[in-house]
Amino acid sequence: MSDAREAVLGRLRRALRRSNGGAVADQARPAGIIPARADLDLAGRIALFVRQAEAVQTTVRRLREDAEVPAAVVDYLRANNLPMRLVMAPNPALDRPDWPALLEIRRGRAEDADPVGLTTAFAGIAETGTLMLLSGPETPTTIAFLPETSIVVLQADRVLRAYEDGLSLLREERGDLPRSINLITGPSRSGDIEQTIQLGAHGPKRLLVLLVEGQGA
Repeated sequence: MSDAREAVLGRLRRALRRSNGGAVADQARPAGIIPARADLDLAGRIALFVRQAEAVQTTVRRLREDAEVPAAVVDYLRANNLPMRLVMAPNPALDRPDWPALLEIRRGRAEDADPVGLTTAFAGIAETGTLMLLSGPETPTTIAFLPETSIVVLQADRVLRAYEDGLSLLREERGDLPRSINLITGPSRSGDIEQTIQLGAHGPKRLLVLLVEGQGA
């Protein structure tokens, strides 16, 4: 290869931040600006997440451990006079031997007839009270959008400051991006009908977050 051609290709590689082998150069990604209100320790992030989520009609119930999830689901369904029937994400994190027998549970993708969906979140965003959900075999996207009632389990130690933190954690843990990343802030709503907010216009009308605090939160 001529010196001139190598010089041109070298400039292109540097412009693209690529090494001679074609791999992305190991350079730090520029950090985004995190708003001061979200730049908090874990306890502060959790408190902010709860306030922001409840401000957009999300119900948040704080649990001490995963073992409390089945009872919390049953209590919520009873309190809202909802059917004891749900579709559950086939995620091993939700597999427990103590799901009550009175609950009719189906695992897999949601269908139009499913009244309640139960899935897990990858992370929570304190800045806006947003859930970050990833598509995949263990977390079908339809579960969070088709049923009128959506229940999402979120580990409190995965409540992050801002969207940038969620994307950084995703790159760190997964590497490749999933087919879709869904950011959910409150139940579905629309103001198109006589300029009045209507819940459930394009998706679930109820959103319950089960915030499992565990030992570190």
